[in-house]
Order: sequence, then structure tokens, then C-alpha cells
Amino acid sequence: MFAVIETGGKQYKVQYGDVIYVEKLTVNEDETVQFPVIAISDENGTKIGAPYVEGASVTGKVLKNGKAKKITVLTYKPKKGEKRKMGHRQPYTKIQIEAVQG
Repeated sequence: MFAVIETGGKQYKVQYGDVIYVEKLTVNEDETVQFPVIAISDENGTKIGAPYVEGASVTGKVLKNGKAKKITVLTYKPKKGEKRKMGHRQPYTKIQIEAVQG
């Protein structure tokens, strides 16, 4: 059984036991989070919501809030003497899927 959930403007295909990295959520570690389900598939077939499947939910446990590795961004405009070097670390939330209910 798997489900397609939506969080942070992105969609993820998940099943029980998966560990996913999503855009940062405002929850603390060891809390549970519920996600809306866009589509769910099991032995009976597939259900697709409009926009969400009624009565279906995915529950996950927050393992960690952190930041990804730093990337370097360089902007440059030729013949203008303009350049700028910046770094960026994207915040994330690490979640383990505990239940997929359809």
C-alpha cells in the first residue's frame, strides 16, 4: 500500500517505514504530523482525490529539523565589474512514515 501526499508545494510517494526529507515544518522533534492524501493505492485498487481523498491520511513522526549542505551561488555581470558570491543552506524536516490509512 502506498500513498501520494502533498507538503511544501511538492508531492511525495510514500509507504509505511519510509524516511523522507520535506520543506521545513513548524513542529518539534518526536511530534507526529498528518498529511493530506492526493492518491492512495492498495490491493483493492487506486483512489484519486479531487483534490484530496476523503477519509485517507498519512501519519509521520518528525525525526529531525536541520539544514542541508551549503551550496555556493555566484552572480556575475560582464563588463560591469559586478560579481557577488553567496552561500545558501536549505532548511528541511526529516520524517518517518508511521501509518498509511485509506
